[in-house]
Amino acid sequence: MKRVAVIGGGVAGMQTALRLAEQGVEPVIIEKEAELGGKLRGWHVLFPSFTPASEILTELRRRIAERGIEVMTRTEARGFSREGVQLPDGRMLACDSVVVCSGFTLFDASIKEEYGYGIYDNVFTTVDIERMLNEGRVAKADGSRPKRIAFLHCVGSRDEKVCQQHCSKVCCITGVKQAMEMRQMFPEADVFNFYMDIRMFGPGYEEMYREAQQKYNIHFIRGRISEASPMIDGRVQIKAEDTLTGRPLRMSVDMLILIVGMRANDDNAAFAQGAGLNRAPSGFMAPRDMFLGNVKSNVEGIFYAGTVTAPKNIGESLNEGTAAADAAARYVGV
Repeated sequence: MKRVAVIGGGVAGMQTALRLAEQGVEPVIIEKEAELGGKLRGWHVLFPSFTPASEILTELRRRIAERGIEVMTRTEARGFSREGVQLPDGRMLACDSVVVCSGFTLFDASIKEEYGYGIYDNVFTTVDIERMLNEGRVAKADGSRPKRIAFLHCVGSRDEKVCQQHCSKVCCITGVKQAMEMRQMFPEADVFNFYMDIRMFGPGYEEMYREAQQKYNIHFIRGRISEASPMIDGRVQIKAEDTLTGRPLRMSVDMLILIVGMRANDDNAAFAQGAGLNRAPSGFMAPRDMFLGNVKSNVEGIFYAGTVTAPKNIGESLNEGTAAADAAARYVGV
């Protein structure tokens, strides 16, 4: 039986492995973390349907187990070619093809020092909020309920100052989703979203954005926060400009939530150099072309699925897993 190595055990990697097994190919998932799931493990509910992330994760894991697919956890690929993957202990895992599903890295919000993440008590990221939602308790640093909450879009996206010029694609809808969740938890709170542009590209996203305004009374302000500073009472003072009216704005909030974007993995450079692969200017891996070969690399026998090539939502990553598996199966002659 032909064997295909799948690097990464997130949603794209799991779907790739499942489809390969359906096609009569032996997949092996190589996952650096202790368990499968990737970034999905950190989500509470998914947009736009508010489906619990745990439902999707549990079902994918169940299918992997049911199929008896080999999974190597706590194992980080050190390098690869289409004939094999180098493991941390120096061994080479032989295979007939490789599908790279190693995903993305979340932008480190502390790099944007002007917002005070990691310095001021009540500055959080969307990742922190998802964790709190999963724990069943969202609160200020002192444990009290927030009365005014501000979300800031595009932290680590569309920002030349931090060499991240690309759009992370799902940040806008993430901010809308979490703003709605905040209003559900704190009906008395005022919730603001500061944005450059609202980009609602997916099915049901525009409707969700309208619902956030009309039903939840969430305020959307076109403008970027230039500075955040702590106040004596623990609140955060923000300075911004409403670019629609041209007026400066100053506001104190109980929670400032930074909507962090996706960036390319640091190890993409080493992978590209070692296997002769192309990278995009953004640092993500570059597919052979954007249309007919979007899951193929420039090297025969090496394929891509999910956010290793660009920011995507979960549905798109799952679809690419299927497409990449089909392409790999054809390559190995199945």
